Amino acid sequence: MIWFEFISHILLVMALGWYLITNLQWYSYRIERVVLHHTKYHWHIIYFLIPLFAYYFTGLYFWIYFYFAYLPTLWLWHRKLDRKLVITGRVKRFFALLLALTLFQDLLCLAKQACEVFGVILPMAIAAIGSAFIEKVMFHGFKVQAKRKLQSMEDLIVVGVTASYGKTSIKNFIAQIVGKEKRVYATPRSVNTLAGVMKDINEELPENTEVYIVEMGARGPGDIAEITEFVQPHYAVVGVIGPQHIEYFRTLERIRNTKMEILSSRRLRHAWVHKSAKVKPDGKVTLFGDEIKDVKATLEGVDFDLALPSGTLHLHIPVLGAFNAINVTAALHVANALGIPYEKGADYAKRLTPIPHRLQRIDAGGKIILDDSFNGNIDGMLASFDLVARYPKRKVLITPGLVESDREQNEKVAKRAAEIFDLVIVTGKINRETFRMYIPEDKLHYLDDKSKMEETLAQLTHPGDLILFANDAPSFI
Repeated sequence: MIWFEFISHILLVMALGWYLITNLQWYSYRIERVVLHHTKYHWHIIYFLIPLFAYYFTGLYFWIYFYFAYLPTLWLWHRKLDRKLVITGRVKRFFALLLALTLFQDLLCLAKQACEVFGVILPMAIAAIGSAFIEKVMFHGFKVQAKRKLQSMEDLIVVGVTASYGKTSIKNFIAQIVGKEKRVYATPRSVNTLAGVMKDINEELPENTEVYIVEMGARGPGDIAEITEFVQPHYAVVGVIGPQHIEYFRTLERIRNTKMEILSSRRLRHAWVHKSAKVKPDGKVTLFGDEIKDVKATLEGVDFDLALPSGTLHLHIPVLGAFNAINVTAALHVANALGIPYEKGADYAKRLTPIPHRLQRIDAGGKIILDDSFNGNIDGMLASFDLVARYPKRKVLITPGLVESDREQNEKVAKRAAEIFDLVIVTGKINRETFRMYIPEDKLHYLDDKSKMEETLAQLTHPGDLILFANDAPSFI
């Protein structure tokens, strides 16, 4: 019997560890975010606290619950996740340490016959703390390695990009335009933390790169300064400033100040800051945005005029969304500073490739699908609504609303959605009540399980419909 309990206890600790590390990975390995910012606290109760307390207070009956209830429900929970645990080196090291500590503790208890029950909290706590310490040591080593690589590339020009909204698009547009004439490398996907940038430098940055474009994200003051201090950009772009991640920053002023940390680079030659930041221009800082005129957005692209000192330049870009006039303008300013005149940059912009999942148009089954699932800010969402409003046939919205935002912003989204869309499919529960307040019940449909999305669309949509996917919150949100 003792060996059954020994093996079962190890399985219990590893199962709880699986739940813990999955949540930590979602929230950038910050335990305070898992505790304070999680939107589904009942998961913590069902998959962590109940089995933990049941183990200590139900005796041998616990193992019936463990094998026939807890493990099956944990497996089903994991299977339904749309963002499953990624088995990275850090995750492997955590489990190796957790297993070693659990085995050591349990074998010591067996040898001394001193434990009525094997401990669960102690090995998990030590594993979490020990894992964090190991990662900190390794982080320092990766940082030194990445710094040496950057220093060895003496002629490398670094461009830093940050914004509340649109930084990934700005980064990609700069890369596409400047890449026509120079060897350009940009941080992939939405890699925008110091750890992600360092890993990218060590593993992916080609040594013959001429221009390195670094996206910089933040969840709190000091995050942009940390990346800026490391890469020391020569040129910087600060796009639109708004209330994205307001729950972390608390005020718009703190968001603005954090984004402005990019200007602290000792190598800064010039920066372009969107007028929404409300900062004073100087010799190295130019405000942009007012030069953009007569923006016209359709389902074929965006047309706008750029009022430059040398004259007015007309542009057509084959990407959707009026807000992309801002993002492309920022890219043109950087390209001009890097030796590509505005006229030539505008010609390159005619052949821009849309950024995946950011108002990406897909025609399928007689339906027009606009995939804007990576756009989670209010300005971009309302701009996509305005674009859809011009479509003459039936319009369908699929959205969880805005996450990491406040109720007032979601009320604006719900009110505008009620005016434009014939059907609104709300995914998840985080903003369900807000949508219910402003959208008639006959227009609303609720979808809790996104694995049934294809089935739902087959039932509720028809050829000729325009379907907008606006934001896509993962299931843990």
